[in-house]
Amino acid sequence: MSEPSAELDTARAQAAAIRHRRGAPTTVPVAPDAQPARVYAGLVTRTLAFGLDAAVVNGVAALVAVVIGLGASLLHLPKQADTALAAIGVAAWVLWSVAYFGFFWSTTGQTPGDRIMGIQVVDRRGRGPLKPRRAVARFGFLLLAAIPLFAGILMMLWDERGRCLQDRLARTVVVYSTTPGTPST
Repeated sequence: MSEPSAELDTARAQAAAIRHRRGAPTTVPVAPDAQPARVYAGLVTRTLAFGLDAAVVNGVAALVAVVIGLGASLLHLPKQADTALAAIGVAAWVLWSVAYFGFFWSTTGQTPGDRIMGIQVVDRRGRGPLKPRRAVARFGFLLLAAIPLFAGILMMLWDERGRCLQDRLARTVVVYSTTPGTPST
């Protein structure tokens, strides 16, 4: 009698593996007295959310650069001042990017792109939003994950919880967020 049960369990595990490889959201059951099962975000959803956030970060940076560039052109500054302004601009863009992601991940766990896509960065144990230092470190780990041809990001395709390198190093997961009044899928 245990043989059919074992075969059924094997079939279910194979079906779950196929769904995971096809990009379907993966759920992990939890104990009855614990929080509800989490649905981990997939590669496409996370990529679209990051693309939206990159558009916001770069759009604001471009707008500020145009305003400063127009102001500097009216002053007829020497060539060395233009070089210095460019270096300051790059440093400001880096700080703006880090502050953007660090602020949103440490307050609500959702950047505007994450909110639009309905996902949220949470502590892997579900203890709430990240601390600011950990959120900033996660952004640094994200850059590290992208360096070797996005290998650190693509590793989520083989992880049962859909974790990328930055998630593993920062001890986070990205889940579909649930809002009051909407059914959880």
